[in-house]
Amino acid sequence: MYKVAVLVGSLRKGSYNKQLANGLAELGKNIFEFNFLKLEEVPFFNEDIENSPPAAVAALKKAVQEADGLLIVTPEYNRSMPALVKNALDWCSRPVGGSVLGGKCVALAGMSPGATGTAVCQSHLRSFFGFFDVRHMGQPEIYLKYSPDFFDAQGRVADEKTRKFLGGFLQSFSAWIEDQSA
Repeated sequence: MYKVAVLVGSLRKGSYNKQLANGLAELGKNIFEFNFLKLEEVPFFNEDIENSPPAAVAALKKAVQEADGLLIVTPEYNRSMPALVKNALDWCSRPVGGSVLGGKCVALAGMSPGATGTAVCQSHLRSFFGFFDVRHMGQPEIYLKYSPDFFDAQGRVADEKTRKFLGGFLQSFSAWIEDQSA
C-alpha cells in the first residue's frame, strides 16, 4: 500500500475539492494510505526563515518527503491555482538543494462549478512541474464540474459511473507510482 500525501487547495469548510479528496480517499482506501496535509497554519513562503522554518512547514515537508506520491486536489481561482497550492509547493521546493519534491510522483484532480472544471489551473501547475523535477501522471485527467447532486448525503461520490472513473484514476496513480519506482 502506497503512502500518498494529499494537498487540498481550499480551506473553505464546504469546499467541493475537499469533498472530492475525501471521496477519492474513500474509493482508494484499499490502494493507498492517505495523509491529508494541514495547510491552514503554513505561513506564506519567506526566504528569511526557510532554513529554520516554522513547525507547520517542517511537518508539511516531512509528510511530502515520506510519501510515495502527492495528490493535489484543487479548485481553480481566476484561471490559475490558489495561492495555498503554490505556497505549499514553494515551501516543499526550498531551500535550493533541499527540495522534497524531486522524483515525487504527482497526480492532479479538481472540481469547479465552471464548465471547464480546473483545466487551466492544472495546466499552470504542469508548467512548472519540470522545474520541481516531479513525475507527473498525465492521464487520466480529472476536471470535474460540480453540481449539487455530485455527492450524496454521506459525502460520497453519488454517480456510479463517476465512482468507477475515479477508481480507475486511483488505479492508474498506483500503477504510475509502481512504474516510477522500478
